[in-house]
Amino acid sequence: MRVPRTTVALTATLIAIPLAFGATRGNATDALSRESYFPHIGDLMTTMQMRHLKLWFAGKSKNWPLAAYEVDLMMENFRDIAVLYPNVPVADVEMLIQPTKDIGAAIQAKDTTRFNQAYTELTAACNSCHQAIGRAYIVMQVPTASPFSNQVFPPKE
Repeated sequence: MRVPRTTVALTATLIAIPLAFGATRGNATDALSRESYFPHIGDLMTTMQMRHLKLWFAGKSKNWPLAAYEVDLMMENFRDIAVLYPNVPVADVEMLIQPTKDIGAAIQAKDTTRFNQAYTELTAACNSCHQAIGRAYIVMQVPTASPFSNQVFPPKE
């Protein structure tokens, strides 16, 4: 059986890429293995910003299952930050918990008015936390447009 040239070229490329970046067994890149990866707090906060944004569009579209999913992921993110970064004052993280719970209750009740109010409170809590930790230059707001053109927010009928 003859193997097409494109398959051979693709296979060779996929093998060559890790080698070009030094991802061979037994070298210094082993220190960056999955077992030793430690996320930067900025990366966790960027993820939180994405969740904040997606939560808004899910709630605005009344896609309550998606909104509930995003809230759950936000809570996981809060736990990760608390566990991985014990130097972050607990009070700073705790100020975000109640607004997040309020959003969860609004989602469960499928109440758009409560959702909007709780979302506004969560956004204000995010900004209060940023101010408390000396990052007042990071200001959150209710989103005005979604950069996620690859995701549909209104629920399927």
